[in-house]
Amino acid sequence: MQQQKRRRGRPRELRTDETTSNIQALSRALDVLEALAAHEGMTLTGLSSYLEQSTATMHRVLTTLERRQYVECAPERQEWFVGPEAFKLGSAFLRRTNIVERSRSVMRDLMTLTGETSNLGICRDGHVLFVSQVETHETIRAFFPPGTSSPLHASGIGKALLSSFDDDRLEAFIKTTRFNLFTDKTISNADQLRKAVKQIRQRGYSVDDEERTIGMRCVAASILDSYGEAVAGISISGPTVRMPDTKVREIGKLLIEAARDVSKRLGAS
Repeated sequence: MQQQKRRRGRPRELRTDETTSNIQALSRALDVLEALAAHEGMTLTGLSSYLEQSTATMHRVLTTLERRQYVECAPERQEWFVGPEAFKLGSAFLRRTNIVERSRSVMRDLMTLTGETSNLGICRDGHVLFVSQVETHETIRAFFPPGTSSPLHASGIGKALLSSFDDDRLEAFIKTTRFNLFTDKTISNADQLRKAVKQIRQRGYSVDDEERTIGMRCVAASILDSYGEAVAGISISGPTVRMPDTKVREIGKLLIEAARDVSKRLGAS
């Protein structure tokens, strides 16, 4: 009897213990990459303690990743960092969309006009994932490097994106979200969020007034694609001392126009 051919692209059957072992090794490698990405360098001992793993296990994972250039070591400090291949892999995510490319010049113009940092973020799993930034030249400035995230309810871009949800989707979000508090100004319940969304829909932009970080304000507007769906948010953020109410309103108008500009570049009517 002729042996049945295995479907192309599908792995052969693995024994349960073999599958478990491979997944555990992969999980440890990903844990290491995530830990290094969250810190400005970690020693082997520090990484082992942070992940509650033996130094021998962590050393094997690190050396394996180092051979593939996903991590690298600074010998003089004996600290490990994310390597260039990890950056290339992460960049593949951004290549799925041209939002970053189409937004870049608009973000630079916003930074020049306002003197404050411009940010670009997308919605991922109930959070804003920041994917691009144009920093101000000021010494004191807001800083949301690409790859960092913030809950939707406590972010200027997040609230702008929430305002684009239809009522059913907004209520579904409310039912599943935890209103974690970061300051005494953070939105803490469903009624506050509904009120904020209504206000954003009326004026066209959102404001994070020290809701994530004391001393910082953020103004944002949502970007639409060719289907009229919000796919990202663009914002300006800076210290409250440089962003009084009058300037917030001015920046809000600029962001409405900036978001409209980028939306048109993405094919929105």
